[in-house]
Amino acid sequence: GSFAVISHTTVGKMSENLPLFNGHSGAVLDTDFNQFNDHVIASASEDTKAMVWIIPEGGLVESIDKPVLTLAGHGRKVGHVLFHPTADNVLATASADFTVKIWDISTGNEKITLTGHTEIIQSLSWNYDGSLLTTTCKDKKLRVFDVRSNTIVQEAPGHQGIKGSRVVWFGNSDKICTTGFSRSSDHTASGMLIPHYDADTSVLYLAGKGDGNIRYYEWVDEDTSLYYLSEYKSSDPQRGLGFLPKRACNIAECEVARIFKVHPTFVEPISFKVPRKAGKLKKKQIKINLLFSLKSDAFQGDLFPDTIGPEPAMSSDEFFAGKTLPPKLISLEHGFSASASTKEFVTSAVEPMKLNVKVPVSDKEFHDAYHSLRKENDDLKHQVASRDIRIRLLEAQLESFRRE
Repeated sequence: GSFAVISHTTVGKMSENLPLFNGHSGAVLDTDFNQFNDHVIASASEDTKAMVWIIPEGGLVESIDKPVLTLAGHGRKVGHVLFHPTADNVLATASADFTVKIWDISTGNEKITLTGHTEIIQSLSWNYDGSLLTTTCKDKKLRVFDVRSNTIVQEAPGHQGIKGSRVVWFGNSDKICTTGFSRSSDHTASGMLIPHYDADTSVLYLAGKGDGNIRYYEWVDEDTSLYYLSEYKSSDPQRGLGFLPKRACNIAECEVARIFKVHPTFVEPISFKVPRKAGKLKKKQIKINLLFSLKSDAFQGDLFPDTIGPEPAMSSDEFFAGKTLPPKLISLEHGFSASASTKEFVTSAVEPMKLNVKVPVSDKEFHDAYHSLRKENDDLKHQVASRDIRIRLLEAQLESFRRE
């Protein structure tokens, strides 16, 4: 399993010998950038492991097969990785072993294991300050965990269809959005809906996997309602989506979002810009257009309120000790420039010894491994029983010699 990291300023056809991160022995299922260090990325794989990688300054020039950290604790494939929104070096991983583990990647230690799911976990989302984590699951239930007390504080029925369900927290609020299917729509709907909520503009983006369109809605908290804004239309279906952090958008051109749409053989950037002249519109008058370039002389503060910055609000030790803080915000009025120096990532974790054991990933491999271990266990029991008989015979002989 492998994946590539490419600068979004790099365009055109890539080399066939593109350098890759290729340390996983199974397919890579998910990745997540560390929002507090642009040079750190985590990956999840079918090989039951999550890995943390360092992106070299200037980007990859050759493939890397050794991660800076391997997180080995799950019993089955790891489907999701998600960094904490306010604490440095805290990572959540979700696995087909029905657990979510919370790690301190500065030490490599597994700190918390969340249990209670009875089926595969389909998605997870932190709340605004990272004190709560919500999940959707194939058992058709929505759960909210208080992570540090390791308790389920809320549990509710989710979507009742068997297809994938997704969840996203609505910014600094107590609202959660889920997407999924009803029982009746399972046979008629296309792919699952991928949600993304922009807390700065209160806009919810919905993109169907296997569909080419992206719809977006405004959430008005006072009305507790979603209002349809518009739709990006395309005949080319998307296989996945990624959103650029708000601080990296083109503020001068009122770019409120940039999506990277994954096609089978290329990645397409899609820019969402609001047409503005000098002077502000009321929030409910906002109509987001696509690829509309109109520069404004004045900073549009209503479109770009203070947003989440690149600095953590606390350390991992503070988080696991019980501290809760909101994200550190920055102003975009004068734009944003990333630090010229690379932030160093150091972990005290000791890389586990590599064993020449093939880790099962498919149901058949688990079935075969189970029967192999059962046979080995039976053989060991037989050997122990045989030796026990031998010991009793020798003890009887010894007793006989003593009597003589």
